[in-house]
Amino acid sequence: MRPRAIRWLAAIAGALLMALTTGAGSSHAEAANPNAYECLGTIAAGRAEPGSEGTAVRYEFHCNGPISGYQLQSQIPLVGLQAAPLVANAQAQPQQETFSCGGETPGYALDCVGSAGAPFDEISGQLYIGSRLCAEPREDPLLTVTYAYLEGGVLTQAISGPFDLGRPLGCPRDAASRGTRLAPVRLPAARRSRHRKDRARGRR
Repeated sequence: MRPRAIRWLAAIAGALLMALTTGAGSSHAEAANPNAYECLGTIAAGRAEPGSEGTAVRYEFHCNGPISGYQLQSQIPLVGLQAAPLVANAQAQPQQETFSCGGETPGYALDCVGSAGAPFDEISGQLYIGSRLCAEPREDPLLTVTYAYLEGGVLTQAISGPFDLGRPLGCPRDAASRGTRLAPVRLPAARRSRHRKDRARGRR
């Protein structure tokens, strides 16, 4: 089993344990099927933290139901992770709920367990990449969310996704901006060559 899969299974186990020990998720959201949530989010330039390395990328997302875990899957190697994302309600009021995150660096996944107990709670955090934010290929993470709940006295784990958080906001548009990671635009050979050069410059 791959290390990334092991980490994600560990995250699921942590969410299940939290549901048992704290009572969170005692009943699943009636307004949304936790195996078919709809989640929306974005990424943009973040703010570097003391001692951090790489380029800070801020992510934000919300779902139409409560969650107890999530994973961000990057296509660019991650060189750093923020350990504790923030949770706010739909009125942008900070909540006491939070998530604990981890993952290997360099690596391609950020795994988080915790609680966002209400539909449309906003989760925000940061990750760090080794290239410039607007260099091609640009970061375009995929989000998968989990929810642990009791149904008829049986602990159940639901999974929804993946959802595409899209390319960074605030970057100049280019040919690749017409697509996303789940729906990429195939570039002509000349443009692919230019994007490879942009990628090489971004690593310098």
